[in-house]
Amino acid sequence: MADTSDTRTPAQIEADIRRRREVLAETLDEIGVRVHPKTVVGDAKAKVVAHVDHTVGRAYVQVNRAVSEVKARFTDEEGAPRLERVVPVAMVVVGVVGLLALGARRRRD
Repeated sequence: MADTSDTRTPAQIEADIRRRREVLAETLDEIGVRVHPKTVVGDAKAKVVAHVDHTVGRAYVQVNRAVSEVKARFTDEEGAPRLERVVPVAMVVVGVVGLLALGARRRRD
């Protein structure tokens, strides 16, 4: 059977009740802040920003890797352009730009 005798004085009991009320009040205040709409919205925004930052970071890494791979194909180990690869690509680009300009000119006439 449990011991029901309390050897504390009334002042000790009141002090204990006061401490427990303070702890309970702090806990309720904290819960109130956590469920406040501004806090909920702020937390949601922070999660979205973190997700976007993570996604942008991953995209940056992938783009950087792709650029490095393309650069490696068109330059040698010393960084000089490989003309046997650059010239054909440049000719294709000039041809495409020329065709686009010709098409735009025909539409205006």
